[in-house]
Amino acid sequence: MDMKTTPPASASVRFDPILLCAVLGLVTFGLVMVYSASAVLAQDKLGDSLYFFKRQLTAAGMGVVAMAVAMKVGWRKLARWAYPLLLVAIVLLVAVAIPGVGTTAGGARRWIRLPGFSLQPAEVAKFAWVVYLSYSLAKKREKVATFSVGFLPHLALCGVLVLLCMLQPDFGSSVLLVFMLFVLLFAAGAKLSYLVGSVLLALPLAYVAIATSPYRMKRILAFLDPWAHRHDVGYQVAESLMSIGSGGVLGLGLGDGRQKLFFLPEAHTDFIFSIIGEETGLIGVGLLVALYGTVLWRGVRASLAAGETFGTYLGLGITSIIAFQATVNMCVAMGLLPTKGLTLPFVSYGGTSLVVLMGAAGVLLSLSANAEPATRATRTGTDMREVTA
Repeated sequence: MDMKTTPPASASVRFDPILLCAVLGLVTFGLVMVYSASAVLAQDKLGDSLYFFKRQLTAAGMGVVAMAVAMKVGWRKLARWAYPLLLVAIVLLVAVAIPGVGTTAGGARRWIRLPGFSLQPAEVAKFAWVVYLSYSLAKKREKVATFSVGFLPHLALCGVLVLLCMLQPDFGSSVLLVFMLFVLLFAAGAKLSYLVGSVLLALPLAYVAIATSPYRMKRILAFLDPWAHRHDVGYQVAESLMSIGSGGVLGLGLGDGRQKLFFLPEAHTDFIFSIIGEETGLIGVGLLVALYGTVLWRGVRASLAAGETFGTYLGLGITSIIAFQATVNMCVAMGLLPTKGLTLPFVSYGGTSLVVLMGAAGVLLSLSANAEPATRATRTGTDMREVTA
């Protein structure tokens, strides 16, 4: 039999089913927990216990469409959209800072109200930033190690995005944008001395940003000793720790959590992990971590097997966003980091975040279609484009 005309056994699989199941598992888990964490609040404030659940379910439906479109279009076509996406993100970040356009909630202006839904520009900016960085670093890969071409322009553009986020203010998204810059610069081969030096130079700026902001100083105090500030700035962290601690191994049972009964603020958004720990216990938390670990594993696998520099950077960037946000959110809920305002990916309530992340997951899935061929190409020293031609 002519082996050249015989398709591999896995040729019919156009995506990584393990990665897909992990993402859909997180979304499903999130829908259940959003309802459990928000039903009492929604009934009391809005007269509809399903209010937040229905909105999240709608966002999940839109996310499935975004994921399917991303899988169909494929990751390669994103390269031509790198600049337009970044421009749209910058325009949205500028628009949200304009009074009357951006909507203020909780002391921050982070949303643009549109008919039927709210748009959070920072979520769009995260994805656009990764696409742009991946494209730019791939295009300049021969000069990434140089300061004037590979490092300084990307750092300056990141500074613009961070400045726009800080105007809202959104410290968490700012940290994530900087983190993504350093991850992809490191992956692309930028000089370590540039990365370390810029971090050292940024430390005084970070100190000033915290010291001159009363609400950030309160978050630091709550992080350092939440129990000493149990009834003021440490209240949210203390309630979160009580929620997780009361879950034990098996949890109190779905719907039986107590902290969501107007004790723990933001129970269905930033602190949904606390409710997961309370109602599902160590077993539920372990399942959640396993699902994120699977996304990280399969995402990195697909990225390294992309066969093209742009695809590798793009996959690593998307995977890093998910892993970073998940890690920071869980650490905040457990009092291991100061409050950052980053949601739990695929799980926390938030329409823009869910749709964008599911679309990004679709890009990862389109990358995973190359995983097996790329592995074989690496072993034989064959260029990926020759294998797929």
